[in-house]
Amino acid sequence: MDPSLDMWDFSSLISLWINRFYIYLGFAFGFSLWICFQIVIRKQNKNSQEKTVPKASRDLTTNGYISLQKKEVFVSGVKIFYGSQTGKAKGFATVLAEAVSSLDLPVAVINLKEYDPDDHLVEEVTSKNVSAFLVATYTDGRPTESAEWFCRWLEEAANDFRFGKTYLKGVRYAVFGLGNSAYVNHFNKVGKNVDKWLWMLGAHRVMSRGDGDCNVVKSKHGSIEADFTAWKARFISRLQALCKGERKPCGGNCKKGKCESNQHGSEAMEPGSHAQEGFHQRDAEEEPFGSTSEEESGTEDHQSLKSVIDVEDLGKIMDRMKREKREKERQEGETSLIRSTVKNEAGERRAMITPALREALTKQGYQLIGSHSGVKLCRWTKSMLRGRGGCYKHTFYGIESHRCMETTPSLACANKCVFCWRHHTNPVGTEWRWKMDQAEMILKEAIENHQNVMKQFRGVPGVREERFEEGMTVKHCALSLVGEPIMYPEINRFLKLLHERKISSFLVTNAQFPAEIRNLKPVTQLYVSVDASTKESLKKIDRPLFKDFWQRFLDSLKALAAKQQRTVYRLTLVKAWNVDELQAYAKLVSLGNPDFIEVKGVTYCGESSASSLTMANVPWHEEVVRFVCELVDLIPDYEIACEHEHSNCLLIAHKKFKIGREWWTWIDYSRFQELIQEYEDSGGSKTFSAEDYMAKTPHWALFGASERGFDPKDTRYQRKNKSKDISGC
Repeated sequence: MDPSLDMWDFSSLISLWINRFYIYLGFAFGFSLWICFQIVIRKQNKNSQEKTVPKASRDLTTNGYISLQKKEVFVSGVKIFYGSQTGKAKGFATVLAEAVSSLDLPVAVINLKEYDPDDHLVEEVTSKNVSAFLVATYTDGRPTESAEWFCRWLEEAANDFRFGKTYLKGVRYAVFGLGNSAYVNHFNKVGKNVDKWLWMLGAHRVMSRGDGDCNVVKSKHGSIEADFTAWKARFISRLQALCKGERKPCGGNCKKGKCESNQHGSEAMEPGSHAQEGFHQRDAEEEPFGSTSEEESGTEDHQSLKSVIDVEDLGKIMDRMKREKREKERQEGETSLIRSTVKNEAGERRAMITPALREALTKQGYQLIGSHSGVKLCRWTKSMLRGRGGCYKHTFYGIESHRCMETTPSLACANKCVFCWRHHTNPVGTEWRWKMDQAEMILKEAIENHQNVMKQFRGVPGVREERFEEGMTVKHCALSLVGEPIMYPEINRFLKLLHERKISSFLVTNAQFPAEIRNLKPVTQLYVSVDASTKESLKKIDRPLFKDFWQRFLDSLKALAAKQQRTVYRLTLVKAWNVDELQAYAKLVSLGNPDFIEVKGVTYCGESSASSLTMANVPWHEEVVRFVCELVDLIPDYEIACEHEHSNCLLIAHKKFKIGREWWTWIDYSRFQELIQEYEDSGGSKTFSAEDYMAKTPHWALFGASERGFDPKDTRYQRKNKSKDISGC
């Protein structure tokens, strides 16, 4: 072996040993490169598998550490609402639904006529749906018949402080209006209003409103169809972006995953655009709303979508969170201030009757009083002025309809009954939260307004002079016009003023205020509406606002049983809804032990999007009679006393009002006034009972009489006997 070779191997080993540090360093560097390469490969594979989650959201925890949290932003479906008169909006809704279906998204097309916003609109807050509203403007800027109720509800909610500016926060929506620019003052007024009202309630506008124009001369795209097609394309594009989790459309100037676009919408916001108009309007109206549009939010609001938080940005983020916290505390402070203000002085409270409500009720013939009361002339008053008979209360209790004033000191109600004959134009509430007018003023103006309307009948053909003169003096007051009179905090004062004027009092309550019933001073006759006998059917028919509505209902009936004056259950029969609950009704009768039970077939007041009631739900008079007969068999202390065929109504009376073989259901009004005066003079210590002021019922009013509730002195009864037909009554 060559000695020089051995020498080289030895020296090489020594050299390697001496430089071993560099060798180790090289191995470590190579291993590190291999690890980094594997991490990059795995991250790319992971990103390719999670295309539906392009970005990660970060979360600042309470202990100050930063944690990354993936958050899917997606669209669960699309609901397309339309309000159409000629069918064009409906056609557009169908076309839009087909386009949405191509994105493999669930889609529903809904006619606003069949949609109840009270029950369903708030559900969209958490549904992750996107709602598209295609609404047409009809004559004089009004909504179409199918969208009338929805628009009315939306307007009142937007202007009602009880709903609040965040009531629909979380709802995502877009609006396309159909109109004609030839009508300059009303062009797309409905679309603009729906867009504005949704925004005022805190809903998020996902894209700017589209204005379809039937005027081809001024149409932006040449026709309303072309306007819709352009809007539809933008809507589909925006929908695709939302499905990918993009809150703000990208302007195309992206670098390293960071969008630098300053665009605030699916297209650049132009001067005078609707979004800017919204902000100007917000300032003008001094509404303390924050930005409610996803497109109108600044880039700072969406910084949380970056996958990594830069350290230099952390201070900005914390500052923004502090500002948001301060703003939230300020808003909560304003809310508590409003609540405390309501509890302090009535003069600082808001009026119950809003301008929109005032306009709607005035059109219906209401004479509005102050900020929460009203009076209206009953059709039976007009009938009796002509000698054509009075209402069923004339038959049952001897009320002279032409001397009866129908009024209410509270237009608000705690129910939204399906058979509401005012179609829910009146406000709702569960407590008195409005400013309050004095009882003296309400009664004074109620009588004056009633008399002013009565004066319009002087000299009208058919009106009898002697009855007109009698009618100018109010003798009876029916506190049953609309709403819940017992909600009025000064109801006892109001009743006392009525009695001081020798006016009888008939008060109707919807059995949701048991404490108020217990505290109520004596009235001539106290009614409680018993529209159903089970919890399920009561919720279905009355649609009460109270969560504990059933217990309140039962407590109200118990409170009625403790009253010593005349009490009445008022049952409204709705075919296919509550006519099969005889046993349950009988139990309720034993609970409240009323003096009388009025059973009346429901009155159909026309089609309404707020109710599914139809003429098929109105029972025939024979069906009402059959129901009453079966009910009486279950309550042995009661018998059928009176009948009023024209009103489709019967009266069941307690047997204590049957003396011998004669019924005494009528009221001795003079005697009642004497008794109530004695009660007041004694400071409430001297009480009296229902039997103390009863009067004999005439033969023609009794059940089974040939007149069937028609007064023989009335002209309509005379016509009925001649023609055997009451269709003209």
